[in-house]
Amino acid sequence: MKNVLLPTDFSENSWNAIKYAIHFFDTIECDFYLLHVNSLNNFIPLNESMTYDSYYLEDTYTKPIKNKLRGLLKRISKLNINNKKHKFFTLTDNGFFIETISKTIREKQIDLIVMGTKGATGLKKIILGTNTADVITKVKCNTLAVPENATFVSPKEIAFPTDLNLGYNLNILHPLSEIIDQFNTSVRFLHINKDRTKLTADQEQHKTLLEDYFNNTESSFHYLSNKKIEDAVQCFVESRDIDLICMVAKNLNYFQQIFFHSRVEKISYHINKPLLVLHEKN
Repeated sequence: MKNVLLPTDFSENSWNAIKYAIHFFDTIECDFYLLHVNSLNNFIPLNESMTYDSYYLEDTYTKPIKNKLRGLLKRISKLNINNKKHKFFTLTDNGFFIETISKTIREKQIDLIVMGTKGATGLKKIILGTNTADVITKVKCNTLAVPENATFVSPKEIAFPTDLNLGYNLNILHPLSEIIDQFNTSVRFLHINKDRTKLTADQEQHKTLLEDYFNNTESSFHYLSNKKIEDAVQCFVESRDIDLICMVAKNLNYFQQIFFHSRVEKISYHINKPLLVLHEKN
């Protein structure tokens, strides 16, 4: 059974991620946790003389959120998926977003977080948003980021960009292996070299490890030369009609070159495909 965390701000963007997650695990037994976090910023008194008691907070913030979560459950019921293996639970908390996410992961033994990414009007890119970006980079839990316009399709090809500079604990690859088995999916390993140099001995060893681990899977290695890693990945994804991108968070420097810019408020995700980020567990 899978425990899946679905953070929601009740936007259509987060609703699309919820729908995607439900379809993604259509045949899998899952407990889905719908979580809304009330930011502590909402509870800062307007002046020092003001204090908010628990009754005020309950009436002003908690009750309306619980009503919205119940409405979300009704909306889910209308999807007509009728999977008796799926159970849904609602959670609300007042606090800092990342701290609340981390606490929920521990308490509910979450296997995967599914969150939405936001479209940027007039721009050919997807803005992750600071919450999704923070979860991916700061929370050690596997995370699936779903673009707001993405419609679920059974993934037939998964792209796995890697610089082959780091070896992987095989346990970290297990969730990817499960997805491959679930959907009978092919995996395409992509190595992008800026300077067209040959693989080092360590890189060859790491490549062999991946080949051995996915020996019984339809897989292949692909090599591209491009000064801009993100452009090479996008070209590969579009030319292969990739359905899902998977990366390991441990390889953070390489990961950030593809999906993130340095400016905190403009963290960008260029490719309009779901992104699965795998983390090593503590």
